[in-house]
Parts: sequence; structure tokens; C-alpha cells
Amino acid sequence: MNRRILKLAIPSILANISVPLVGMADIAVAGRLGNAAAIGAIAVGSMLFDLLYWGFSFLRVGTGGLTAQAYGRRDLRETITHLTRGIATSAASAVLIIAIQWIFVEFAFLFIDCTPEVESLSRQYFFIRVWAAPATLSLMAFKGWFIGMQNTVSPMIVDISVNVVNVAASIWLGLYTPMGFAGIALGTVIAQYSGLLLSIILLLVKYRDLFIHIDVRRDVRISEMKPYFKMNGDLFLRALCFMAIYCGYTTIAARFGDIQLAVSSIMMKLLMLYSYFTDGFAFAGEALVGRYIGANDHPSLTDSVKLIFKWCAGIVVLSTAVYAVGGEWLVRLMTNEQDVIQASRPFLIWLTLMPLFSCMAFVWDGIFIGATASTSIRNSMIWAVVAFYLVWFIFRSQTGIQTLYIAYFAHLIARDIFLSARARKDVFSKVS
Repeated sequence: MNRRILKLAIPSILANISVPLVGMADIAVAGRLGNAAAIGAIAVGSMLFDLLYWGFSFLRVGTGGLTAQAYGRRDLRETITHLTRGIATSAASAVLIIAIQWIFVEFAFLFIDCTPEVESLSRQYFFIRVWAAPATLSLMAFKGWFIGMQNTVSPMIVDISVNVVNVAASIWLGLYTPMGFAGIALGTVIAQYSGLLLSIILLLVKYRDLFIHIDVRRDVRISEMKPYFKMNGDLFLRALCFMAIYCGYTTIAARFGDIQLAVSSIMMKLLMLYSYFTDGFAFAGEALVGRYIGANDHPSLTDSVKLIFKWCAGIVVLSTAVYAVGGEWLVRLMTNEQDVIQASRPFLIWLTLMPLFSCMAFVWDGIFIGATASTSIRNSMIWAVVAFYLVWFIFRSQTGIQTLYIAYFAHLIARDIFLSARARKDVFSKVS
């Protein structure tokens, strides 16, 4: 069982580690174009896509859980059906995004406060990169499907390839062609479509035998997709709750001035740093829990969950030690501004506490996704939003900006408690 867990977790961890390279490369290219506004435009443009795509995360999450259970039942026709539905939903969603792109941008800039030059460059970035939507959303479905098929090597290959192509194309187009800033956005578009092409190739190489079960007209029939839409509706609401918390975190931090906003932004990146490792085991939990529920294998289900939590406990101990010893050093890696470094010191304790309070929530998410317990996943995030804003409004006058971090941890605790309480009914009772 440990070998199975590591076989699924390690490729996901390796893929996650490559993710920051893209953001670092984009900012590095923008910083060498001789225009300071370009850096801000990358940040704003990337945020717009985070907001836009976050709501469609159900394409990965829902596809993965449903596919894992079909795999456990050895229902090969049903496994490929979930990919067909995921790709069809991705295509429809991409058409919607492209159709409303102008409305979305106009609405977003009603709330985004930036200089006219940053806004102009952000719009340019957005209107180029948005044409990657069909590839980006399809990649979500492919990744979920591969994980559900107990295969995290293929999505690792795709993720690393996409990130490498993105870095190379953005540097070349941005610095060595007349495109300049626009080249950064086009580099992302090229990378996304290269990833989609690679996913199709991997599908053809490894899963060609499943193609005999594809029946698009049957698989995308509305009457057949009602359970799929029900689950993904819950997961869509879950994504909106995430957005409410993370956008609220940034908005509240901005009220305390530029230095505190910078500190809060750096702290959030560092708070989530260790999640690159935890997410690997959450993906393993998603794949294995779905598989064993589908196979009605209670001993393996229980064994896999226990061992995944043990692995994550080890990550908690190691991450806590790294944060406790090297917290300020990590901040210095992110900035050389002395005012920001000094202002970050009162908040370094939160880095040390992050692994302990968040590990359970992250792992339970993967386990509940594998169990397709979408209602509880949704409800846990609703309670998390309530906890975040309730703590903020009650304690903000007493503890100032420290309340922002207290509120963030309150949302993690709410998820820990709710999902732990529901696990027996929503996960373990699904097998006899």
C-alpha cells in the first residue's frame, strides 16, 4: 500500500514543484522590458485568470473522483465516458469564456484599482491568453481522468512539459522578438495547446483500447449527465467559496497599506509552499479512495487512508521545522525590501503553524473527492467562509491585521472539524 501511495504521490509532487517556475519566468521577462508597469500587469492579468478558471476546477475534481470509482468497479466503458463528458463540458465552458471575455474584463476592472498603464497592459495580456481557454479547461479534465485511472505519471509529464514550454516560449517571444510584453501571453497559449496535444498522444498510446467504448451521443445526453452536473454544481460552489476567502484575504490586506499587502502576499505564497508536497498525497487519496470504494474493498480503503495521513504527518513535522528555522530566510528569498522583511517578522509564527492546521483539510479534500462526497465538500467550504468572515468582523478591532491570519486559520479549522465529523458517513460507509 505504501508503494501504491508513493507511486501516485511522487509524480504529482514533482509536477507541483515545476509550477512556480512559470510565474517567476513571466515576472523576470516583464522586468527586463524596461517598463515597471509590465510587472504589475502580469500580476493583475494572472489574477484575472485565477478568478476565471477557479470556478471550473470541478472539471478536474469531478472527473477524477467519478473515474476512480469506475476504475475500481472495472467498468472500462464508464471510465472513458467520464473523460468524454469532461472534454465536452470543457469545450462548452471554453466557448462561454470566449463569448463573455469582454464583459468579464470590464466588470473586473470596476473593482481592480491600478494605474491606466497597468490596466492597458493587463487587458492586452488577457485578450491574448484567453484563447488558450479550450486547451486549459480540457487539460483539467485530462488531469482528473488520468488521476482517476491511477496514473499520475502522465499528468506529471504533461505539467512539466507545459511549464517548460511556457518558460521557453515566453522568454523567446518576450525578449527576442518584436512582440515584447504580448509575447509573454502568447507563450502561455502555445504552452497550453502543446500540453493538450501531449495529453492526446498519451491517451492514444496508453488507452487506445478504451476507444471502442466511446459513444459521444450517448455519453453527453442531458438525461445521462444529471448526476454529473449535480456533483459538479456542488464543486462549482466550493470553488466560489475558495474565491471568497482568498479574494477577501487580499482585499482586506490591501486596506492596511502597500507594505502590509506585500507582506500578506508573500506570506500566502509561503503558507502554501508546503502544499506542493501535501497535494501529492491528496491526489493519491483521491485515486485510491475512489478505486477502493468502486471495488467495495473496505480493508484497503481504511488502510490507504491511515497510511496517507501518516505520510502527511511526516510532511507536517518536516515543514514545521523548516518554517521555524528558516522563516525569515524564505521571506528574504521573495524580497530584498528591508521594510517588508521587517514588517513580516510578527507574522512568521503563522508559517510554523500552517502545516499542523492545514494538512488534515487538504488530505480530507482529496479523500472526499475520491468518495464523490460533493455535498459535504461544498458544505465544508460554506462553513469555512462563515468562519473566516465571522472571525474577521468580530476580532478586527482588537488585533488589527493579525486578525486576517487568525481568520484564515479559522477557515482551515472549520474544514478540519466538518470533514472529520463527516468521514465515517460519507467515505467509510460507502463500502461494506
